[in-house]
Amino acid sequence: MKYTQLGRTGLKVSRLVLGTMNFGPQTDEPDSHAIMDAALASGINYFDTANVYGWGENKGRTEEIIGTWFANGGGRRDKTVLATKVYGNMSGDGDVWPNHDRLSAVNIRRAVEASLRRLQTDHIDIYQFHHIDRRTPFEEIWQAVEVLIQQGKILYAGSSNFPGYKIAQANETAARRGTMGLVSEQCLYNLAERRAEMEVIPAAREYGLGVIPWSPLHGGLLGGVLKKEAEGSRRRDGRSASALESTSMREKVQAYEDLLDKHGLEPGETALAWLLTRPGVTGPIVGPRTTEQLESALRAVELELGEELLTSLDEIFPGPGPSPEAFAW
Repeated sequence: MKYTQLGRTGLKVSRLVLGTMNFGPQTDEPDSHAIMDAALASGINYFDTANVYGWGENKGRTEEIIGTWFANGGGRRDKTVLATKVYGNMSGDGDVWPNHDRLSAVNIRRAVEASLRRLQTDHIDIYQFHHIDRRTPFEEIWQAVEVLIQQGKILYAGSSNFPGYKIAQANETAARRGTMGLVSEQCLYNLAERRAEMEVIPAAREYGLGVIPWSPLHGGLLGGVLKKEAEGSRRRDGRSASALESTSMREKVQAYEDLLDKHGLEPGETALAWLLTRPGVTGPIVGPRTTEQLESALRAVELELGEELLTSLDEIFPGPGPSPEAFAW
């Protein structure tokens, strides 16, 4: 495994991030533990989760699965850089209470304590805001974060799904308070969805945030979906299904798969390897449902993409161009 610094921090993290969203809903606890064991054995030290994972009546279940894995000992917690998120409402279904969601100081305090209990740990390394909160000022958010850092319950703060201007607003407010501010941003970013290059990634780089792309295969769209469909081994759903309803996107995906077939490359591994070449990217989140899927993702770290191939990929999936030139003279 290769490692890099997380943004401007001194924290070393793996170039792949283990996403755990499938743990519970799609992968049972024993298999989830096996995947985490395999990830740690391979050198992946950066694990990402969220308090709402598990979804529906099982919100929090994913954190619980990680917590029982930590409780197995063997230095698991000490070797893991643990990131979780706050924002979604954690009240029971049909029992939604005010102040049990978003980023008020009240909810941040409540959510941290609940996550720590589920995760069976005394601290969270990177505590991330899962979405912007238009109702809560950053002065209040940072006041709550500062208290938690002083208590040793969290070490760093990160964001997810923030637009560029909110990254700037958050870190300018933190700077006025003499604190570190955001150190990472999780955003939707992959070959087929490159809008983050216009504002989000430039803002992250300007303020020293590590960029953590989620959905690196765009819901399976970049994982060889057309070939698998032709073989009858995959039924399209979710993001890939809606994207392929567009004739132009289907043509792009076909060109992508044909190009990689010519080079003898696997689509999913190439999509991950492409992200690892992008400026500002710390590492993409991979969310394996099986250990076999994890092994495929690991091969991407060693994959070298030549300039000719990178140029061809840009021709198939062009980015938006820099801001403001992309929309101005």
